[in-house]
Amino acid sequence: MNELSYSLHLGSDKNRKPSSKNMAKNNASGSTSLSNNAIQNAKQLSRVDKHNYRKYDNNQELIEIIKGTTSLYDDVKNLYLEEFEEARIEYNKEQELKHRNDRKITDYFKKISDNSKNDLACEIIIELGDKKYWDTKDDKFKHKMTNVFKEQLNDLQELVPDFKIASGIIHYDETSPHLHIVGVPIKYKSKNGMSKQVGKGDVFTRDSLRTIQDKMRTLCIASFNKEYGLNNILKKKEKGRNKDINVKDMTNYQAMKEELNRNKETLKIASKKSNELDNSTNDIKETINSLKKAPVIKNTYLISDSDRNKIIDYVDKVNDTNKDFKKTEMLSVTLNNVDTELQENREKIKILTENNKALSLKVDTLSKNIDNKNKEIKELKNDNKHLQEMVDYFKNVFNRLVKFIKNKMFGKDKEREDYWKVSKDMYENGIFSDDTIESIKDDYVWNKENDKHKDKGHDDFEL
Repeated sequence: MNELSYSLHLGSDKNRKPSSKNMAKNNASGSTSLSNNAIQNAKQLSRVDKHNYRKYDNNQELIEIIKGTTSLYDDVKNLYLEEFEEARIEYNKEQELKHRNDRKITDYFKKISDNSKNDLACEIIIELGDKKYWDTKDDKFKHKMTNVFKEQLNDLQELVPDFKIASGIIHYDETSPHLHIVGVPIKYKSKNGMSKQVGKGDVFTRDSLRTIQDKMRTLCIASFNKEYGLNNILKKKEKGRNKDINVKDMTNYQAMKEELNRNKETLKIASKKSNELDNSTNDIKETINSLKKAPVIKNTYLISDSDRNKIIDYVDKVNDTNKDFKKTEMLSVTLNNVDTELQENREKIKILTENNKALSLKVDTLSKNIDNKNKEIKELKNDNKHLQEMVDYFKNVFNRLVKFIKNKMFGKDKEREDYWKVSKDMYENGIFSDDTIESIKDDYVWNKENDKHKDKGHDDFEL
C-alpha cells in the first residue's frame, strides 16, 4: 500500500514570478510542467499549443490526446464560436438599435486576445504520484493512467459545468504521467456587454478552487484504485488542509481500548505475584540451606512437615506465576497485533472513506445535474407554451388573411385581379403554400367564370 501525492494546478499569471519558476523545477513530476502560466492572449495560446503537443521537436509518440484535435489553437477558437457567437450577434443587434455601431464586436476571440483583462483560456494540470513512485514503474503500468485521466476530465466537467473543456492531453514523456486540460470559463447573464462572456474570476475563486481540488483528489484515488486493482491512499494535503482519520473515530477503538485496560490489569497481577515469588524463593533457599543430613542414609536430608508444606506452597506459586507469565507472553503478542491492526484498519478505513466520498460526490453531482436539467425542462416548457400561444395567434391571423383574400375574389373585377396578383406574389415568396394558393385560385377562377356567364346573360336580355 502506497501513499500517493495529488496535484491539481490552475495556471496563473503569478506563475511568471522567478520564485514560482524555481519552485516548479522541483515539482513532483521531476519536470517544469507545473509552471504553467495564464493564457492571456492568442500568442500565449499558440505557445501552450506547441508545448502540450510537442510540436517544437515533433516528439509526439509519448503523448495521448483524450479530448480535442491536434491543434489546441483551433480547438479553443472553435469553442469561442460555439459558446459566444449567438451572444455576440445578439449584442451587435442591440448596438444597432442604439445607433452605436462603434461598439459592435466582429470577433470575440480576437477582442479578448487583444485588449481584455480576462484570460483567453485556462490551463489545469493534474498529476497523481511523484517521481519516486513512477521511477519504479514500466511504460505499460504508466499508460493505464489514461483511463484514470479520462475519468478526471469527465469529473471536472461535471463538477465545473461553466468550464468548457477544449483540449485534454496526457504527457507520458516525462517521469510522472500528467494531464493538461485547456478550456474556457464562462459567466452568464452579464449586465454589461455580451450576456455571455469569458469569466475566469467568476468560475475559479480561491474557495471554489479549494473545493474543486478536494473533490477531484477524492475521485482520482478511487478511480486509480479501481483501474489498477490496488488499495493506495492519498498523502495529506500540504498546510494541513486535509484532515486525516483520527484513531478515536474508528468503530472498534473502544473495544481495543477496553482490551488494553484488561491486559494492563493482568500485567499488574503478574507483577505482584512475581514479587511474592521472589520473597518465597529467598525463604526456600534458607530452608534448603538449613536441612540436616540423615545419620544413616548417604546423600539424604531430613525435612520437617512445616518445611515440606512451605516447599509445596512455593511450587504452587511457581506454577501460578508461570501461567501468568504465559498470559504476559500472549499479551505481548496481542499488543503487537493491536498496533498492527490499528495501522491496517486506519488505512482500510481511510480507503473506504475516500471511496465513499467519491461515490457521494458522483451522486451529488448527478443530482445537481438532474435538478439543473429539470429546471431547463421547466423553462423550455414555459417557452414552448409561449411559443405555442404565438403560433396559435399568427395561425389565426393567417387564416383571417386567407379568408379576407378569398372574400375579395367575390368582389369587383379590378379588385379581384389586384388581390389575385398579391396572392401569387405571396406564393412565390413562400408565404402561401400550394394548398392555400390552390384554394384561392379555385375561388378566383370560379368567380371569374361566373362573371362571364352573368355578362352573357345580360347581353342576351338586351337583345
